[in-house]
Formats: sequence, structure tokens, C-alpha cells
Amino acid sequence: MAKERKAMTLERRLRITGWVFIIPAAALILIFSFYPMFQAILIAFKRGRGANETFVGLANFARLLKDNTFKQCLFNTVFYFVIQVPIMLVLALILAQLLNNPRLKGKGIFRTMIFLPCATSLVSYSMIFQSLFSSNGFINVLLTNIGLEPVRWLEQAWPARFVIIFALIWRWTGYNMVFYLAGLQNIESSVYEAATIDGASPVQQFFKITIPLLKPTILLTAIMSTAGTLQLFDESVNLTSGGPGKATMTLAHYIFDTSFVMTPNFNYSAAMSVFILVSVAVLSAIQMKIGDKRD
Repeated sequence: MAKERKAMTLERRLRITGWVFIIPAAALILIFSFYPMFQAILIAFKRGRGANETFVGLANFARLLKDNTFKQCLFNTVFYFVIQVPIMLVLALILAQLLNNPRLKGKGIFRTMIFLPCATSLVSYSMIFQSLFSSNGFINVLLTNIGLEPVRWLEQAWPARFVIIFALIWRWTGYNMVFYLAGLQNIESSVYEAATIDGASPVQQFFKITIPLLKPTILLTAIMSTAGTLQLFDESVNLTSGGPGKATMTLAHYIFDTSFVMTPNFNYSAAMSVFILVSVAVLSAIQMKIGDKRD
């Protein structure tokens, strides 16, 4: 009985200790994340500020359907998502597979070089890309030297959109590669050895062993990339300033302008934020439904 009582006391003490560590973090998340989110949802259904706030139902959301700038920003954001995310994840997976080769020399240097862009200052890398893709920048000099016409990358809508895609791929491919490397290193080498003995080629091993075993990691990176791209803000603001015109402006950039640059309209900005929240939740749920098929 004494031993059981002592064990129960120790278990209770450990449980209390756990709650002591969890409660402060949970309280901070509740105050600084969930409470503002809840308030944003509330004001999305209102109009006015302070004492003049009135409930207008879905009027702010109905306005989204008539707002041409919102439609343009939505198109831009979806375009970045559809083009950039698949290219980035496939490239990250290929690089991770190459750098996981135990016979490759200097793996640490290559991994650091590929990961380094995501640790680079956002302003610095925006300035670098502006310089590279300017009218007389390195990219146009290279095109001229091989006999092609220079492109006004930052002055035309479609070239400017592709500049943002290039920048996103350059910055975030290494970040996702690290997740894939961690997943690859958890796969037992004996699995590949057995496949080799059975006559499976490296390509067959990649598609039949590597990708199925990495499915949880691929799903994780896909969901994170989806959420990040739909909330894309920094590149639109710092790289192209949303231009030319609003040809490269994202939803998050438009929300910022509606809140702080133009005449402040926090209710309409909150409605757009709720739209992004629902979009991220729906797309993440679809990805989990498709990708998380457990036997």
C-alpha cells in the first residue's frame, strides 16, 4: 500500500509539473493568437468603429464578390500557389534524395548552401532580386549575350509574377529540403538493400519506397506551404510593391493596405482575413483527406 501511495504521489507530482509548464504557454497562445482571431471574425460581420459599430451580417463578404482589386489579388495568390508550391516541393525532394547519398562528399557544405537562402534577410534578398531582374541587371545582360531580347521583368505583369515565383522557390526550397532529409534519414538502409537484391532500380526505389515512406513529411510540407503561400506578404511588398499597378499584389498585401495605407477599413480587412482562414482550412483538410490514407 505504501509503495502504491508513493507511486500515485509521484505520478500526481509529475502531472502537476507538466501543467505548470503547459499553462503559461497555452495562456499566451490563447491571448495573442486565438483571441485576436476570434475578434477578427466578430468584426468581419460589423461596420464602423467603436461605439458606431453596427452588425451588417454578410455585407462585407458580399463586397468581396464586387471588389475587382480583391479578385486580382486572389488570382495572383492562387497563381503563386499553383505554380510555386509543386515546383518547390518536388525540387526539395530531389535535392534531399541527392544529398542523402552516403557516398557524396561535402554533404554538409551543400546542405548549408541550399538552406542558407531561408536564413537570409528578407530585405536583402529582395534587393538582390531587384538588382538581378532590373532592366540592366545580370539576367538581362545574360539574355542579351546569348542573342535574346531583354525582358522588362519588374515593369510587366507576367514577368513580375514569375520573378516572385523564382524568389519564393530560391528562398524556401532549402527549408523544405531539411524536412525531407530528416525523413530520409529515418528510413532504414536495409529496406533499400533488400530492394537492390530484388533487382529494383534507383528510380523504382524512389517511387516505390522513398515517396510512400515520406508521405507524412510530404503532407506536412504541403500543408505548411499552402498556408504560407495563401498568406504571402513579404515578397509582394518588398520585391515588387504589388506592381506594376496591382498585378503582383497578394491578398495579405491588400489586407495590409486596406488596414493601414488607404482609409482604414478594419471590418473589410477582417472579412478578407476570414476568407484566407477558411481557404487555408479547406485546402489543408483536402490535402489531409487525399494524402493521409492509412491502411
